[in-house]
Amino acid sequence: MALYHEVHGPADGNTVLLSSGLGGSAGFWKPQIPALVAAGWRVLAYDQRGTGRSSEALKANYSIADMARDVVEVLDATGTQRCHLVGHALGGLVGLQLALDAPERLASLVLVNAWSRPNPHSARCFEARLALLSAYGPRAYVEAQPIFLYPAAWCAEHADAVQAEVDHAFAHFPGEANMRARIGALRAFDVDAQLGAIPMPTLVAAATDDVLVPWTMSQRLADGLPHATLDRMPHGGHAHSVTEAAAFNAALLEFLGKTLAGKLTQISS
Repeated sequence: MALYHEVHGPADGNTVLLSSGLGGSAGFWKPQIPALVAAGWRVLAYDQRGTGRSSEALKANYSIADMARDVVEVLDATGTQRCHLVGHALGGLVGLQLALDAPERLASLVLVNAWSRPNPHSARCFEARLALLSAYGPRAYVEAQPIFLYPAAWCAEHADAVQAEVDHAFAHFPGEANMRARIGALRAFDVDAQLGAIPMPTLVAAATDDVLVPWTMSQRLADGLPHATLDRMPHGGHAHSVTEAAAFNAALLEFLGKTLAGKLTQISS
């Protein structure tokens, strides 16, 4: 089936494609889309296969490489030859894979709390989440989700919004089989030895207090990619593009502007 996607901003603008994390929803990028459009960018956002409005059963061995091919499908469907890809967590892995498989489709990468190889801490977190899903079902799984996404103080301050997000996630839960397939794909991902072959300018964005993915995984990306810079924020959690949206958007727009002006092609970490 065709993937659900949205196109925002000027038809003739340079294109930013937004690829979300495990939740897979285009809606994750609500804090970024208006800022990008206001700066003159054409923005693509999509629901990843097996989630949201792109709902369908996934094969058990669904992989990050499959997800990268899905991005090509969205690019082709929107007449987009080349884009700047911004990926959060799993979405960042998709960007890395696409950079290896079809580098001609990417002008730059932004990797938000992503990684190049598995690590034992994140594996423990995913095991705990899957155990909740197996033992207590989707409601318990989505109720625990904010613990991994956001700082505790932010969750307390935005309790109503967090609960609304949890309720929405439960109402649109993609099913246990799809969730297991998606988590299996990200847990199997390992391109650590291939980072040096990724040629495009890259912004690696991390939050030091991310409880799901250690910020040191972002440091490893910045050290291994030939043309990468690391933007490390002290606070914001795994979804700091949401909790610290103004600061994140400023760094994102600065990077994209410099990339467009050709000022980042020789920058290294």
